[in-house]
Amino acid sequence: MFGKKGYERTTVNDLARRARLPIGSFYQHFRSKRHLLLTLMDDLVEQLSRLELRPGDMADPRQGLGDLLSRAFSTDLHYLGAYRAWQEAVLSDAELARKEFEIRAWTTARVLALFAYLQRLPGARTETDLRTLAELMDAFFWGLLGRAPGMHAADLQRQIETAGGVICYALFSDGVKNSPIPQPTAKPPDTLHLK
Repeated sequence: MFGKKGYERTTVNDLARRARLPIGSFYQHFRSKRHLLLTLMDDLVEQLSRLELRPGDMADPRQGLGDLLSRAFSTDLHYLGAYRAWQEAVLSDAELARKEFEIRAWTTARVLALFAYLQRLPGARTETDLRTLAELMDAFFWGLLGRAPGMHAADLQRQIETAGGVICYALFSDGVKNSPIPQPTAKPPDTLHLK
């Protein structure tokens, strides 16, 4: 319902009807549609925290990074409706806007940890500003998630693959194409809970 109608236009009656539950059953689990939205976003963040952000033992860092990005983004796609509602709700709710800032800081930190790991590989560009690259790519992927409902699957995949290419270009010189990727030793930040 959030994906179809947005946050403001979706009512608790709509949600209960869609779930085929009496409205009282909805209120046994959630205090409001805002509480439901917080729960859904908390679940999204929990799923993201379970993603292992490392490219794996791939001979080609570009391929490994592409696979990682596709895997990470497929988790996000299950929450398209919730994320659409979230984007709308943060515009008028200062508390949710603060939580949005916390989520973005957390996901950027995870991306930064991945980039710092990749920058230690043979052939990596040491002059790349990792923090700015992490902020840009994190913002790009959140924005892509917001646009995904109106996109064809092939266009979405093309954008993910292109982002992977941009990351590889920013992080690696041309000669690193076939460098092996060792397993990282640093662990990304733990999960962030919104409740």
